Amino acid sequence: MNHSFDSRACGRHVSSPQVVTLHTRLAEGCIDEYEAVHAIIPPELDSALRAAGVTSWRIWRDGRDLFHWVEVENFEAMQAHLAADPVDRLWQQRIAGLLETTSDSSSIRALPLVWELPLRPA
Repeated sequence: MNHSFDSRACGRHVSSPQVVTLHTRLAEGCIDEYEAVHAIIPPELDSALRAAGVTSWRIWRDGRDLFHWVEVENFEAMQAHLAADPVDRLWQQRIAGLLETTSDSSSIRALPLVWELPLRPA
């Protein structure tokens, strides 16, 4: 877990969110439907994601490839929480029909980091 110092926390260490990147792939012919489904996320799904510790979730698309940027308190805990959440299970069933890859939250693995620009020049 990442920790950072936050002066607003009265000198206590506070957890920083994990940043997790994911890749999924749309099934042939499903781009328009996927984007329409994501145009407005149901409020109950928003609540379920936030209850699971998600602070931000962004998705970029390149053709049929989807790249997710997730900021979450704890990715493994999020997966366990969402796997037991009936709202997320219904959402995953809906999305699964649009993907070549599984959309089961508990089976998605993070992409490995290959390179990152250092905070300070070398």
